Amino acid sequence: MLKVLKIVIAASCLALSLAFAFRKNPASYNLQSKVNVVVIDAGHGGHDIGTRGKKARESNVALRIALALGHKIKEDSPDVRVLYTRDTDEFIELGERSAFANRNNADLFISIHCNSTPNSHSVRGTETYVMGLHKTNGNLEVAKRENSVILKETNYKQKYKGFDPDSPLAAIMLANYQSAFISSSLRFADHVEKKFRSVSDRSSRGVKQAGFLVLWRTTMPSVLIETGFLSTPEEEEYLNSEEGQDEVAESILQAFKVYKKQMDN
Repeated sequence: MLKVLKIVIAASCLALSLAFAFRKNPASYNLQSKVNVVVIDAGHGGHDIGTRGKKARESNVALRIALALGHKIKEDSPDVRVLYTRDTDEFIELGERSAFANRNNADLFISIHCNSTPNSHSVRGTETYVMGLHKTNGNLEVAKRENSVILKETNYKQKYKGFDPDSPLAAIMLANYQSAFISSSLRFADHVEKKFRSVSDRSSRGVKQAGFLVLWRTTMPSVLIETGFLSTPEEEEYLNSEEGQDEVAESILQAFKVYKKQMDN
């Protein structure tokens, strides 16, 4: 019990330190309901290729899906301002991705990724994450992998105030944030997974919660979408194809349309 208490206290101290470092001001949170600005984040990029299959790189696949999704949203909802954290193969630090969304007063943040597992070449399906405690070891491993991007940044120890992606403190600390937006984030995430099933007949692994740094620092409803497993040959071929990327983007678009209608009303 004492050990747990010490971990919680340490996590709280780390959370306060990080909050100060990133100048998180609750008064500046974007709490309006209408969806006017969407930021689409293509995960990884540049020297950070993310996970990979035999041919495909996560950074390239995520970028193509992100650009396709943005194009579809612009066509369907010309009143919505669509912004990208990156639109070329470049490395953007995690802190800058969320800061970019915050600076532009985004109403929704969508981070696009591809999944991987070293234990099987048959695992398939989509997962959509919102901020929260790691419910399973699988969720924890996904979060660790995505958060480890900070290790590729210069002076990451100073920037992230000693944040360690592998530390149990990280899960507790990150879970304390995003509470103001969890309901809307879960709503959009649920729409995404439902549309993956109905629009593109994908296998959905459901909506999950984990401590992703890129979601924690955003001040709006935010999700991280794992579009499929590059470690599974069939899914890699699908995600690396123009048809597959278009279907993934279309599924997310249909989820966005339902979500936007609900929030605007």
